[in-house]
Amino acid sequence: MFYEEVKDKMEEACGVFGIYAPGKDVARLAYYALYALQHRGQQSAGIAVSNGKQVRVHKGAGLVADVFSDQSLNNLKGHLAVGHVQYTPINSGLAVNAQPLVCQCLKGKMAICHNGNLVNVKELKEHLAARGVVFQSSLDVEIVVNLIARNGGGGLKEALKKAMLELKGSYALVLMTEDKLIGIRDPYGNRPLCLGRLEGSYVLASESCALDVLGAEFIRDVAPGEIVIIDQSGCRSFKFSSRSTEALCVFEFIYFARPDSTIDGLNVMRVRRAMGRELARESPVEADIVLPVPDSGIAGALGYAGELGLFFDMGLMKNRYIGRTFIRPEQSERSLAVRLKLNPVTELVVGKRVAVVDDSIVRGTTSKKIVKTLRNRGAKEVHLLITSPPVIASCYYGIDTSERGQLIAAQKSVEEIREYVGADSLSYLSLPGLYRALKREQGFCTACFTEKYLLGLPKEVR
Repeated sequence: MFYEEVKDKMEEACGVFGIYAPGKDVARLAYYALYALQHRGQQSAGIAVSNGKQVRVHKGAGLVADVFSDQSLNNLKGHLAVGHVQYTPINSGLAVNAQPLVCQCLKGKMAICHNGNLVNVKELKEHLAARGVVFQSSLDVEIVVNLIARNGGGGLKEALKKAMLELKGSYALVLMTEDKLIGIRDPYGNRPLCLGRLEGSYVLASESCALDVLGAEFIRDVAPGEIVIIDQSGCRSFKFSSRSTEALCVFEFIYFARPDSTIDGLNVMRVRRAMGRELARESPVEADIVLPVPDSGIAGALGYAGELGLFFDMGLMKNRYIGRTFIRPEQSERSLAVRLKLNPVTELVVGKRVAVVDDSIVRGTTSKKIVKTLRNRGAKEVHLLITSPPVIASCYYGIDTSERGQLIAAQKSVEEIREYVGADSLSYLSLPGLYRALKREQGFCTACFTEKYLLGLPKEVR
């Protein structure tokens, strides 16, 4: 498919945000925060706001700037809000599945946003359907809402705790009742979620970059297995799980998160540069120039070039205006796809030994076209350097990866991949090298590299 050729990458599921700020324009603040999180999902966006008596929501398909207008934001009045940006696979029902999901419960309305993926969806749906629940979407978060509602007899805190203990898999949740903002992180901490303060008010976000945009102070990351409740009494929290194993998705540092974010004490930019340095130590090449595949390859390329004293330049120009709605070329024009997305600066590569640094290879189609294009522009040699280990397994925790049969590293050896993409050499960062860049071996989910699924697997693939 054209989309696969243009975006030969793993895709994040979404980003979440919440704010409790009486006296402030929370809808507009949520709008700016979602702009900062736009990299986590570009297919739909939404904001729900409460004034203490009613909850209003505006959401739709498209980028944040496409979904919202001054008028729509002006219609969202209140003192607390939740927001969501989402990546949704093609043909998966953008309108129905856009979040936040707003529902009427016994004690009022609730709006909820989810980042991640549950692995016991089938079992939970069967359990709830047998008790008369009718589902309106394919969202995991609809199951969460029903579980909270059905456990509501003992109060909100108890309902949240009981509901979370029934969930298995990956989730960072931001939800609100008519008067409370709530953040929840799964017991493994697979998806990021942080807490901040804005002039006496509180915010929750998938990444700290959203806090920076608002001028909010970073307080801390929400701990794995923790529930944070914010209302007029302030901010309080409690643990619903004491699980000792943590498994933050390592791809947050490889590709998903913004470089200016800090997650669980690790700055993304620093880690990516360290991955480049580690790769240089493991796999040095003789090259005249180091080029990153923008944007996620930039930090790694800087680290690689700096470690070996090689010349670095932005020799691949990225067209930032190609999106999912771009008109697909005819079959005879498919070679245009990558050239439209990434175009080399001929003067920088002609006659040169070129080292190309990228964060990962998924299907290999984009890498192959980049190598071919560089050769066509006169590159003497092309060496492909990847700042992560080979992706050999699909993710079931909220990341859109190909089926195993489409993952090139699951089917071919490194040498066979090198031959397929046409590079003079191909080197991946080793898993120990990745751990050295992260400065620790424990606390990460690396299932896509190791097939060790710490959070479990869906019933249909066990």
